[in-house]
Amino acid sequence: MTIGRAIHKLRTDANLSQEQFAELFNISQQSVQKWETDSATPELGKLIKIAKHFGVSLDALGLGNGLRIAEELRNTKVIEPQYQNIDDGELYSSYLITEYTQAVAEGLDIEAYDELFRAVSHMPKSEIKEKIGDLLFSLVLGARQKSGYKYNEPSDLASIKELRAGYSYRRNSAAEKDTEKKITGAWYGRICGCLLGKAIECIKTDELIPFLKETDNYPMHRYIYKSELTDEILHRYKYPFAIRDFADAIDGMPIDDDTNYTVLAQEIIEKYGRDFTPCDISRAWLDYQPKNAYWTAERVAFCNFIKGYAPPESAIYKNPFREWIGAQIRADYFGYINPGNPELAAEMAWRDASISHTKNGIYGAMFVSAMLATAAETDDFEEIIRSGLAQIPHTSRLYESVTEILQCYKNGVCQENAFENIHKKYDEYSDHGWCYAISNSMVVAAALLYGNGDYGKSICMAAQTGFDTDCNGATVGSIIGMARYRRYPGLLDGTDKRYLAHLDTRARNG
Repeated sequence: MTIGRAIHKLRTDANLSQEQFAELFNISQQSVQKWETDSATPELGKLIKIAKHFGVSLDALGLGNGLRIAEELRNTKVIEPQYQNIDDGELYSSYLITEYTQAVAEGLDIEAYDELFRAVSHMPKSEIKEKIGDLLFSLVLGARQKSGYKYNEPSDLASIKELRAGYSYRRNSAAEKDTEKKITGAWYGRICGCLLGKAIECIKTDELIPFLKETDNYPMHRYIYKSELTDEILHRYKYPFAIRDFADAIDGMPIDDDTNYTVLAQEIIEKYGRDFTPCDISRAWLDYQPKNAYWTAERVAFCNFIKGYAPPESAIYKNPFREWIGAQIRADYFGYINPGNPELAAEMAWRDASISHTKNGIYGAMFVSAMLATAAETDDFEEIIRSGLAQIPHTSRLYESVTEILQCYKNGVCQENAFENIHKKYDEYSDHGWCYAISNSMVVAAALLYGNGDYGKSICMAAQTGFDTDCNGATVGSIIGMARYRRYPGLLDGTDKRYLAHLDTRARNG
């Protein structure tokens, strides 16, 4: 099929006269006649406009021949997704500012493209925006590391192990041996700490602190109750308190990703054994939960599995959330089943984390699982934190940041200043700062140290600080529950509700 015949078919299929066609492309009717009789050929610019208008490829219009062209010309409809209906978390181009911030933190030399990332991020959802996003992803993937970047942060297990500083914690000689009760304490501790933070998840401290003061709960020392939320309070704050879950309005722990993953980890161990692989976990994710059960890095990884990306590429491909907190909240179970063995706990956490995260996103999971394995044998929280750090590269940003918290505590920096320093270093008002593995690991470490092992005080401290309140409350509660379960005799055989009531009473009494 010649170019002239292709143009004639496009025009007649669209029920356009030669005059109408000429007006559409700002040409003369005589030009259309010459094109369709192949006595003249359109210039390239005109061919591009015709191809775009009718939704056919340029090669089909001007460079090809035969059946393929005829079929393509018959099917001129353009099919594309309705971008406005796609969740932002599934569109890489919706989080270009997060990608830029993440890449700069990793030391990638992309700062010359700052304005480009920002300009594209402001475009409406569309195919064009996503295509430009693809180009920016290629730019990040191929970017060099800036000269003088002081951190060395591998994602593979062998390299991680080579960069550990090492630490041997002092086992408490009086530590009880009842592993089942320790794990029960950790599980209840996680549930109750999560519930405390769940009521205020995503709130920022510019509203949280005034709200706590108004409800006589500052410094935070108890759960927030639905019964204290007057209409006046609900209208005064932008935060949607009315749709949250509160301790006095439930009869059990509501579904939450911070606890779902712990249960899912047990299912994975039961199905694949302790030698499970990252690919085993990716298969379990597809089998056990729907897409909407996953968020941020987990949602990206889930969609990548479906597209055929296997770990570790599933954690890398178009994933601006690769160092967020998601893997860290999935790590507890690996500490539970490896009491006294922080190295193996961290290795299992790595196998899980590497399907969706890289670098510090992985280290956060290894840090938490190792702390929990250590907490089975000591309730010295400085020892627990140092043992957790011993499983990640001492050359990493997470190691450095948590070490800063330890130094503040050792040097007598007060609680208020220690938490204020976290807010100075990371911005809770940005998506990245709020959900970053490093900022939230700092909150966990500070709450464990300054809470001095008191469960109620520690989880309240973690939640009151802002950032990822339910995740941090859950992690702090889990570690203290593992380390100090024996402080609550006679309660660990009861129901979640009894334990919740007990912990709330302790929190009320300081």
